[in-house]
Amino acid sequence: MAATMVPPADVLPDVLPTERLTASGMPVPAVRAELRRIASVRNIGAVAFAYAQAGLTIAAAFWLGHPLGYLAAVVLMGPVHARFAILAHEAAHKLLFRNKSANDLVGRWLLAYPAFVPFEAYRRAHCAHHREEFGPHEPDLNLYVGYPVSRASLRRKLGRDAAGISGWKNLKLLGSALTKGSARPVAMRILGAQAVLATAAVVAGRWWVYQVLWLVPWSTSWRVVNRLRAIAEHGGMERSADRRRTTHHVRQSWLARFWIVPCNTGWHLAHHVDIGVPFRHLPALHAELVAAGWVPTALEWPSYRALWRALGAGEDRSGVVAARSPGTAGFLCVTSGPGARLRRLVQPPP
Repeated sequence: MAATMVPPADVLPDVLPTERLTASGMPVPAVRAELRRIASVRNIGAVAFAYAQAGLTIAAAFWLGHPLGYLAAVVLMGPVHARFAILAHEAAHKLLFRNKSANDLVGRWLLAYPAFVPFEAYRRAHCAHHREEFGPHEPDLNLYVGYPVSRASLRRKLGRDAAGISGWKNLKLLGSALTKGSARPVAMRILGAQAVLATAAVVAGRWWVYQVLWLVPWSTSWRVVNRLRAIAEHGGMERSADRRRTTHHVRQSWLARFWIVPCNTGWHLAHHVDIGVPFRHLPALHAELVAAGWVPTALEWPSYRALWRALGAGEDRSGVVAARSPGTAGFLCVTSGPGARLRRLVQPPP
């Protein structure tokens, strides 16, 4: 018998289909047409904001001119990398711009490659993730399975991320990709984007900025942010046609949206219900799911901290059944019985 994070059946009401939602939770065509509108002009602003956030964070460190200021910038660049990665994810879904050439051009060169994301391999692998979460071709299975873990285990994972160990493994995978014939072109494009950033730092007379305020945060603070977000999306869930059993939903706050889940990615259950809905309309889709009664209050985690505590409470809660009620920290059920982005470049999914 093992504890899992999968919600019990009594908080998964069978209320679909409705006049506005199909049996899977996807909107009916008339509603879907409205929710699937891509705001291309506004998304230009979203990309510009990502670069402005990076620039202002670095400029603030310069202005302070103190070691603690640079340390704070390393931490604050974690959310910057999160924003780049999430917007690259939007482009991978072909939802950033209506013009597909512009979508892929910006997605590759302004978002994915600067963030060390192999855009082409990521798109293929991410399709496998959405096709069947926790299925045989799930690329991120080792990020999600085995939860809840002990508090010590979760602390060790986050410690490796914060120390740069996870980031170093990813950089080694990039080096390995350079020796693979099929992967080399994408790896070279990633390195080309990094060379542009490094050159910009040299031209600005601050050659060390790329290493200290781009590469180090990507290897450390971003790895922590990425793991915390990933396990809050799918940690401890299971393979199922019902997305409520594969994907958590957490009540959103402005603080979480800054640090962990920018660009509405915190409405992740809605995203998995209909992957064709752009990030700007995910809250509206979630509201439809709530209004239909498909996502009751009892299914919602009250905060990310509450969910992380439960994900790290494996030893304390093993063998205990605790049903969730509104406002509680969560539930654990008794049942029987991080794929790194760069790994997808070296070993693309079948």
